[in-house]
Amino acid sequence: EAVGCCRVDEGEVMGEVIRAAIAGVGNCASSLLQGITYYRRRLEDDGVRETLGLMHYDLGGYLPGDIRCVSAFDIDVRKVGQPLEKAIFAPPNCTKTIYAEMDESGVTVQMGPVLDGYSDHMAEFPENQRFVPARKKPVDVAAALKKSGAEILLNYLPVGSQKATEHYAEACLKTGASLVNCMPVFIASTRKWAERFRKAGIPIVGDDIKAQLGATIVHRVLTRLFRDRGVGLDATYQLNTGGNTDFLNMLKRERLMSKKASKTEAVQSQLETPLPDDQVHIGPADYVP
Repeated sequence: EAVGCCRVDEGEVMGEVIRAAIAGVGNCASSLLQGITYYRRRLEDDGVRETLGLMHYDLGGYLPGDIRCVSAFDIDVRKVGQPLEKAIFAPPNCTKTIYAEMDESGVTVQMGPVLDGYSDHMAEFPENQRFVPARKKPVDVAAALKKSGAEILLNYLPVGSQKATEHYAEACLKTGASLVNCMPVFIASTRKWAERFRKAGIPIVGDDIKAQLGATIVHRVLTRLFRDRGVGLDATYQLNTGGNTDFLNMLKRERLMSKKASKTEAVQSQLETPLPDDQVHIGPADYVP
């Protein structure tokens, strides 16, 4: 039986794998699902425990190939209604192809709630660079999660999707699915939300994730290096440019405030005494296709 983006062996039962759902089938989700298939195939087909590209290959006995995607949500017309293994390669996704020979997933991308997950300024750009919202009624996310048996929801919605992220968080609270909030709408780090998940006994982690080796982690290391080598840091700034929908989305400045706060805190945390607000600037600078 095929489940998610990895094939389930005969006799496999729930509990031996991690059943994950994804909100936002964009570049990050595409890289993740391709990577899962790549590492699983390397082990199953070649007998090789390939660790290049991973910080941790084995976590509590779980390997990369033990993650199964059992449900997925998006709003783009080119992804909704498509098999997940095809949707991850649909425009405007533009991430590097890691592994193109994906298994049949058995998962169809479902229409999620748009809410504030789409910004109108994107309409000014070519369709191959932006989201194109589907004209479909959104599904009941909580019901879909429950039906799929998802144990974890990975939230990859665009920066600034406050209402949409809260909608998915509510669905997790209704179904008992854990939430990994991979973007900078503050849920896990907000006392009200954190307390609701704690009382429900549902794990939640976040908010936001760093690229494996991106500008922010390099900035953090340099900041710590200055301190370790006895060099005073008076001011610092980081300007990011990119050519994917993440940067296109953040051209609307109102949407990136949480992203800027997340990145700034990541760097300030490396200093014994945080810099004054007017002496540190970290955030997206421009969209360069």
